[in-house]
Amino acid sequence: MTTHPNTPAGWYADPQGTPNLLRWWDGAQWTAHTHPGQPGQAQQQAQPVADPAKIQRQVQQQAGVAPAHAGGGTLFTEPVLVVNQKAKLIELTNEYSVFDQHGRTIGSVVQVGQSTLKKVARFVSSLDQFMTHKLEIRDAQGQPHLVLTRPAKFIKSKVLVTRPDGQPVGEIVQQNAIGKINFAIQVNGQQIGAIKAENWRAWNFAIVDHTGAEIARITKTWEGLAKTMFTTADNYVLQIHRQLPDPLLSLVVATALTVDTALKQDARGFG
Repeated sequence: MTTHPNTPAGWYADPQGTPNLLRWWDGAQWTAHTHPGQPGQAQQQAQPVADPAKIQRQVQQQAGVAPAHAGGGTLFTEPVLVVNQKAKLIELTNEYSVFDQHGRTIGSVVQVGQSTLKKVARFVSSLDQFMTHKLEIRDAQGQPHLVLTRPAKFIKSKVLVTRPDGQPVGEIVQQNAIGKINFAIQVNGQQIGAIKAENWRAWNFAIVDHTGAEIARITKTWEGLAKTMFTTADNYVLQIHRQLPDPLLSLVVATALTVDTALKQDARGFG
């Protein structure tokens, strides 16, 4: 591809001609960031487009997470997941993009099953917490791997996690409504872990196993005063400390979305 100053930043076919490789053009020059992909994707670009340098800054500087070993390039094999909500002035549909620590798109989270009437209700009222929400966790190819359902809540939240075919994986259940918020991670009614807020505003969470040992951490990253005040975007970094067995792994990945969906637009204003 021949580039010029007006070429927008994005992923394009590697100018060195490497087969099945996209390289990041930052709007002014080629960078060292690459992403596996077919040459045909260079024209339509990988969506959503993310600046690898910005993602790395979010992970290393804002979340304080040191560079980790490279994973397998999927939602369930990467040690660090960056979960960024699409910035919107008015939130009618929950949408997230999921990246690895280098800024490569490895998945997304999309709200499904929302009627027009429900969108209207979200626009004209603050009754979000009293509605049932369903989200799909999808891979980079758009295939769903997990389904999260948060039934309508009054005080405490519960999120049901299933496979796309409806097979239950587990539940994430809010344990308290006062003080530091805690969630239990349950499978077949047995607690196998927990999510513990580190302060009353629920910015950051430690995820522990059944012995109380920390296995992962969720850190909410600060995107600046203007963006925080005028949009609904919430951005998180999920760091998984070691390889985990399923279903614990699936539930830990789900927590990166659960804490936001469970507390979003709570009357206490944690979202």
